[in-house]
Amino acid sequence: MASGSWLCSVLLALLAVLAARPAAVSGASAHLHFYMHDVLTGPAPTAVQVLDGPRGHFGDTIVIDDALTATSSAASAGVGRAQGRYVWASKGNPELLVTMEVLLTSGPYAGSSVTVVGRDDIGAAVRELSVIGGTGQFRMARGYVLWKTVRLDHPNAVLELDVFVNP
Repeated sequence: MASGSWLCSVLLALLAVLAARPAAVSGASAHLHFYMHDVLTGPAPTAVQVLDGPRGHFGDTIVIDDALTATSSAASAGVGRAQGRYVWASKGNPELLVTMEVLLTSGPYAGSSVTVVGRDDIGAAVRELSVIGGTGQFRMARGYVLWKTVRLDHPNAVLELDVFVNP
């Protein structure tokens, strides 16, 4: 009987600790909106193919350090960088595995970042990727990203990103 009482006390203590998590982890959600400029050609590319797949595009790997701006114009105010990689992960359709860090350099979240991972079916009008973490004000964040291609001057592209994150 004593061990049952002890187990009940431990479970109640654990529930109390979980219920008292810091407010910073469960703060108000944020909606970030910006444009990503993926430049594969020209004098200053921001996306560079580092691996060629053995058959077609499957396995191609592109490393990115793309500018994030307030509007779709590359000349608009910079808000950060998208750094990471795309891997062509489908043998058939044009689908990418995206892993990137969205680093914010201006505004109220300057110095913070959001980690984004997911599948980009580039043939779809709107794609959804996962927010799986972050740093600074977005430490332990969860959420999602909706992105769509605004302009495709093959192979360069401008993507619109709506990031919904729960810090």
